[in-house]
Amino acid sequence: MSNDFAQHLAADRRLVILKVLADSAGYTTNQYMLHDMVGRLGHRVPLDTLLADLSWLSETAQLITSETVGGVGIATLTQRGLDVSNGLATVPGVKRPRPGV
Repeated sequence: MSNDFAQHLAADRRLVILKVLADSAGYTTNQYMLHDMVGRLGHRVPLDTLLADLSWLSETAQLITSETVGGVGIATLTQRGLDVSNGLATVPGVKRPRPGV
């Protein structure tokens, strides 16, 4: 797989993560639910890949916050993350949503 295609997939997967969180109660969910939903939305990846995306979204882009409760990662969308998921802000490394989606 070419590096450009891999980067495109990662950017789309990160947008999907933000969209799932935006649709979740309290803008929050655990890593296992995210893994399941991201897979159902076309990105079947190992859990390690999802965890790397969550780390990037939290530490690098500050679009989510994360904590561990009972050994399970919990992700919560930030206001900026919500803005990115709605196309109101852009962040390199996260795909911009299409209009109306």
